[in-house]
Amino acid sequence: MSPATSSQRLVILLHGLGGTGSMMMPIATPWRSQMPSTRFAAPDAPFASPHGGRQRFGVDGQALRPDRISVVRRAFDELIAEIVDQEGFSNALGQVAFLGVSQGAIMALDAVASGRWKIGALVSVAGLLPIPPIPAPTRMPVLLIHGKEDQTIPAMESGAAAAQLKAAGYDVTLDIQAGVGHTISIQGAQEARVFLKKRFLV
Repeated sequence: MSPATSSQRLVILLHGLGGTGSMMMPIATPWRSQMPSTRFAAPDAPFASPHGGRQRFGVDGQALRPDRISVVRRAFDELIAEIVDQEGFSNALGQVAFLGVSQGAIMALDAVASGRWKIGALVSVAGLLPIPPIPAPTRMPVLLIHGKEDQTIPAMESGAAAAQLKAAGYDVTLDIQAGVGHTISIQGAQEARVFLKKRFLV
């Protein structure tokens, strides 16, 4: 594919444990008419989940296993690099955004906080920050969405991530949603769309 122009954007959707990329694409379907210059990609996670679907790292019944992330970074980076190259954004990472849910959000936060992926924007839904972030090279906009009733990854994890990311120089917006569990809600998807239009598609 030809290299991206300055007006184009790429949003990579990253699913959670036991999901697939195709399960994320309905989020983008209603966005296409409002983001005509934006491409969307939703890859499957690299590894098969023992309970069906795909996973980014094993959990053994425990959602909070940041110690597992360091050993799967290479697989994540190779997958993202392949997509970015295929879509023509290898030399335009500032025009790429991640939108991750659960495990997808954790890996996206790790990729950005470690400095490995200097992208244009990040949306984390029901995630956690597995490592202390290094100083941000730019004031990258970050949106953290978390259900207050999340019983898998407590909402306090996104609160803690917001504080650490702000201290490291990121431009952070935090939304804790009442009555929402471990999922991306309709409200959360709408908020992500508005955030990307205002903070990323400029």
